Formats: sequence, C-alpha cells, structure tokens
Amino acid sequence: MKFRQLMVVTISLLVLFAFTACSEDTPQKVRLAEVTRSIFYAPEYVALEKGFFAEEGLDVELTTAWGGDKTMTALLTGGADIALVGSETSVYVEAQGAIDPVINFAQLTQTDGTFLVAREKVDNFTWEQLKGSTFLGQRKGGMPQMVGEFVLKKHGIDPHNDTTLIQNIDFANIPNAFASGTGDYVQLFEPTASIFENEGKGYIVASFGTESGHVPYTTFMARDSYMKENPEVIEKFTKAVYKAQIWVQEHSAKEIAEAIAPHFQDTDLSIIETVVDRYKSQGSFATDPILDEEEWNNLQDIMDEAGDLPKRIDYGTLVNTDIAKKVMTE
Repeated sequence: MKFRQLMVVTISLLVLFAFTACSEDTPQKVRLAEVTRSIFYAPEYVALEKGFFAEEGLDVELTTAWGGDKTMTALLTGGADIALVGSETSVYVEAQGAIDPVINFAQLTQTDGTFLVAREKVDNFTWEQLKGSTFLGQRKGGMPQMVGEFVLKKHGIDPHNDTTLIQNIDFANIPNAFASGTGDYVQLFEPTASIFENEGKGYIVASFGTESGHVPYTTFMARDSYMKENPEVIEKFTKAVYKAQIWVQEHSAKEIAEAIAPHFQDTDLSIIETVVDRYKSQGSFATDPILDEEEWNNLQDIMDEAGDLPKRIDYGTLVNTDIAKKVMTE
C-alpha cells in the first residue's frame, strides 16, 4: 500500500513538473500592429527575422493596419497589444480625455522617413522652386504632413499660399495619384520614392528627415493598463528591439536588406539595400529605444506649427523610459 501511494505521488510530481516545464517553454503571444509596411521600420523586421523576440520567449504576431487611425483603433479596442505608430497619435488620444492612456515605451525611428520627389529632373534643387507648384502632400494631422509643412515653412514657403496643396488623398493612394499625373512634387516614403526614380516616374530631390531634426517619428506604444498587467512582456519586447537596433548599427545595408527581404517580397533586393543605406546614413533608425524629452518637445512644436496640436502634454505623462533604460544596462 505504501509503495502504491509512493508511486502515485511520484507520478503526480512528474506530471506537474512536465506541465510546468511546458508552460515555461510556451512563448508569450504578443499582437503587434504596425501603421504601414515600410523599410523605414527595418529594425522591427530584424528583430523578427533574427529571432530576437523568440529569444525573449515572445511569439510576436505582426499585422499591418495601413494608417495611424486604424492602428490606434486596434490598440484601444484590444485588437492589438502593442502598436508601432507615430507618437502624435498618443497625444491625440490623451487630449480626448483617455481613461486608459497610450504610453510610448520604445522608439524605433528618430527622423521623418519621407522624401521630396519631383516629376521632372531638377538640377541644383532649391526649396524656392516649390513656389507656384502643385504639391501632393500627406494626410492632414499625420506626422508626414506636419513635418512636411514644418520643413517648407522653415525654408520660407507657406504650403497653403505658395503652393497648390493637395492633402485629401488616402495614404495608400498617394503614389498612384502622382504616377497618374497629379502634382509637380510629392512627399513619398521609401521604397516608393526609389522605385519611382528607377522607373523614371520621379526624382528624389530632398529628404524631409534631414531637414526636420530628431523627432519620435514612430514608437512602440501600449495601453497603460496592458503595461501594468504585463510588465515582463514589455521588458522582453523592448530588450528584443534594442538587440535589433544594435544589430542594425553593426551590419551593412546589404546585410540588413537580406535580413528583412522576406517582408518585402515584391521589392528588388538592390532597392531595399539602397533604401536602408539612405535611412541609415541620415540617422533615421534610432540607436536605442529611449525617447528623450527634447525629441518629445520637438514633436509638439511641429504639431503646433501645423495647427494640429490639441494641447501640450507633459513628457512624463505619455513617455516611459524606465524600461528602455533598464534593458540597456543589463
């Protein structure tokens, strides 16, 4: 009888141990929504392809929302756990009196990612040449549009009075509109800008990223409640992002292009490499996940200049750098 009882206890312990081991080995599911699919977000795809998320025990499910409003809706309604989107969206949500604020916890890009593309080849381009032109800009209220207006004004151009400004075309349809003949100049993300240049549809004449200075252009953010309920997930996620940022800094544009190519199967590898090199050389990829206060203030200055800042939000209200600082010291 004692032997039988001992066997039962032993088997029970073995089953419990096996169940516990399986539970510990099961990756934590994280639903990540990105605002668009862009080479601009290269470190994110590096983290996925090089297994940095998996190393932290995370199973990251990536979806593309195609728009800041759609991305934020997914986050606020529980359709996503973490979002990669412009920091301005968190300001809009907070200004509306959010009960569950959206917190920026890890920065991915630190400059604007768009380029000014001219329909005709321009020698010795100056911003003054935009005066009197038709300028196909980005959607009002989004970071690309606000940075675009900020840069034009910096060069003495009032986009609303000195150009015929078009900004009522959906983000996804802007390239097609320009290709079909709308506008003398257009503000485009990569790789579209480089593809257009290769095909003779347009010519890159300037970078909005080099003109605007550092801003928290795209950051990883989550609802405050999710961060408090899942502190280990946020820490592991940030650690994986930081690993990817270091990897991007230490590897060539060609190596980065090869790593992220599975996410851009319709884009030639040489184009991906060209775009990565362009973003890397102008310092678009953040070298660490910390969103600093100067960048936050620059963001709100740009929003204010564009007339789209509902109210100033203190840095500490919507930015959490504790996690990023912790993973950088480990």
